[in-house]
Amino acid sequence: MFGIGEAARASGLSVSALRFYDGAGVLVPAEVDPATGYRRYSGEQIRAARLIAGLRRVGMPVAEIAAAVRDRPADVRRRLDEHRRRLEDGLADAKRELLRIHALLDLEEKLMTRISLPASALAAALDAVRFAAGADPRLPMLQCVLFDVTDGALTLVATDRFRMAVATAAVEVEGPPTRLVLPLIFVDEVRARLTGGPVVLDLTPVRVTADDLEAKPLDQDYPDHRRLLDGLAATGARLTVDTAVLRDKLAAAPVATREHEGTTYEVVILNDEATPVPEAEWDAAHVAVNREFLLQALEAGAAGQLVLELDGPIKPLAVRVPGDDSRFSILMPVRA
Repeated sequence: MFGIGEAARASGLSVSALRFYDGAGVLVPAEVDPATGYRRYSGEQIRAARLIAGLRRVGMPVAEIAAAVRDRPADVRRRLDEHRRRLEDGLADAKRELLRIHALLDLEEKLMTRISLPASALAAALDAVRFAAGADPRLPMLQCVLFDVTDGALTLVATDRFRMAVATAAVEVEGPPTRLVLPLIFVDEVRARLTGGPVVLDLTPVRVTADDLEAKPLDQDYPDHRRLLDGLAATGARLTVDTAVLRDKLAAAPVATREHEGTTYEVVILNDEATPVPEAEWDAAHVAVNREFLLQALEAGAAGQLVLELDGPIKPLAVRVPGDDSRFSILMPVRA
């Protein structure tokens, strides 16, 4: 038998804690001297006290500690697993709250721009540009999407040098205009979670957060899409095409091949009616583009109809949505 001081030293619980757990009915001493009131504990109770000390250190509620003392080992393990899940959920909640507090402090210091918009609008904008982002491991600086925030608008831009996609969505903005380049891994994680109601993004030069996702903006210059687009006023053919029909034509069309930096790719040649023609008929009035790139642009554009702007062999081919200036893509031409 162990006195209360010995039990405290052997178990890791303080004397006051042993008295508390006695009063709570969690660990009642094996004996209490009726004359002196001294408590005495058995060896089995010392083992129970050590279990209590461990459960207390991980924050298990007293009621569950009391049940665990009476449980079989398998049931104790089950309680431990349930408590671990509660702790993990609580940690995730605490992390979100800390990020929110950081964001509020940043906003107060005018270092942050906060935007909010429907999840569906952000999803549509990301889907409209994602296909044009760089994938070449030799050019990691293009594996990203530009987030350009101005008054009431978020413009997304992606490019791999051979094509560019732009999409704009209306947003509520708190804070100053900003222009940040975000890595694709973060963009794709955000896109995967876009369901339901509105989404809020907090943008600073050193940290971007969306819910519990966080990323560091890339410290790099990004192509000035505005300057490029200023020179793209179409003076040639502007054709409305049925997306499904054009896709079928491209699937059946004769293709040429070209090689760039050791990679062979297929080229489709379009006349001024957006009809594919054989390479033998390729002349100065036609425009040729990477076939896969055009198919991806059609997929990202819209179901139904699209507008193609063909302006000769040296101007980019533009793919637009009829009546919607908020998103479009351009493909650089392939030379004969």
